[in-house]
Amino acid sequence: MATGARRAVYPLFQLGGPQLRIFRPNFFMLAVRPGVPQPEDTVQFRVSMEMTKVDIKNYLEKIYNVPVAAVRTRIQYGANNKRNHKNHRVKKPDYKVAYVQLGRGQTFQFPNLFPEKEQDTETRSFDDFKNKYMEREKQRQEGDPRRGGVPDWFGL
Repeated sequence: MATGARRAVYPLFQLGGPQLRIFRPNFFMLAVRPGVPQPEDTVQFRVSMEMTKVDIKNYLEKIYNVPVAAVRTRIQYGANNKRNHKNHRVKKPDYKVAYVQLGRGQTFQFPNLFPEKEQDTETRSFDDFKNKYMEREKQRQEGDPRRGGVPDWFGL
């Protein structure tokens, strides 16, 4: 180390100090549609394994201003039934699931991204045509009842 080189000394963080720093969490939260029906005030998330219940509650309340009543977590074991090209077992990674109960009076419902469209007359007429065609094809492929179950390819 050269004699003229000095180390940079940064001031300690002081509450209300002059530092203009933003601390962002290094976590992710993914809202997941539950496999079994949940109460309307409960939301299921897939979260980082390092997140605790307190982290989840603070994350939602501070960043998204969502009132949280309770948080329950569990760790889902990853599947271990696949094998790779060398016949070695391949395990999917484990993940943490959080069930967040929202505050009083709050409800959550997943948006319907793909609503059912009402069929117009063209679509209905096409469906009718397709049904008639399939019915005719089924009758044509049944064969002649007078042949007594002998297939058509077997000539008499």
